[in-house]
Amino acid sequence: MNVLILCTGNSCRSILGEATFNHLAPAGWRAISAGSKPAGYVHPRSLALLAREGISTEGCHSKSWDGLPVTPDIVITVCGSAAGETCPAYLGDVTRAHWGVEDPAHATGTEEEIDAAFMLAYRVLRARIEAFLALPLEELKGDRARLKAELDRIGGLHAAARP
Repeated sequence: MNVLILCTGNSCRSILGEATFNHLAPAGWRAISAGSKPAGYVHPRSLALLAREGISTEGCHSKSWDGLPVTPDIVITVCGSAAGETCPAYLGDVTRAHWGVEDPAHATGTEEEIDAAFMLAYRVLRARIEAFLALPLEELKGDRARLKAELDRIGGLHAAARP
């Protein structure tokens, strides 16, 4: 199963989601990320955070949703709402879900506050990915309505607090 994690710029959230999903996913499941208007670079704070978490960033790069190397089975949009961000609409015959996460690339403040915004985005995505991967995936492959319901439910989950 191929999961497309989609946002506008493909420099932060979708990259965090792609790398984390692929780090945790079972064999046969793969995530790729893309953007409708790719920034053309991966935000250095995203790369640094993933490295600190022990997650490989090999192959991570900002890319367009045009000409993807695989056809997705599931599309998860991760655009936030605080900045009035409009999510791209993937029109293929796929199961779609929205897991809104505010864009840490727009965070302002001290270095610690900006790092905290990136960590929050990562924790929210990781909690949702872990919940997704805890589902009976083989069973859900053939039941798109149930899969969609589970993905929507997971989209409402927030990050667990870490000490």
